[in-house]
Amino acid sequence: MKNPGVAAVLSFFITGLGQIYNGQIVKGVIFIIIQGINVLLMYVLVGFITFPIFWIWGMVDAYRTAERINRKIS
Repeated sequence: MKNPGVAAVLSFFITGLGQIYNGQIVKGVIFIIIQGINVLLMYVLVGFITFPIFWIWGMVDAYRTAERINRKIS
C-alpha cells in the first residue's frame, strides 16, 4: 500500500520523489531532470511559468498514482 499523502508531500519537496516512492523510478528521474531544465529556463524567464506548473502536476500525479496503486491492491 502506498500513502497518497506521503507521495504528494515528497513531490512537494523534490519533484519526482513521489513517483520514485510509488515505484516509478524512471518517471521520477525524468521529472527531476525536467525540473532541473525548468530551473535553467528561469534565466530566460520561461521557467517562472513552467516550473510551478510542472511542480503542481508532479504532486497531483504522485497522489493519483498512489491511489491507483492502492485500488489495484485492494
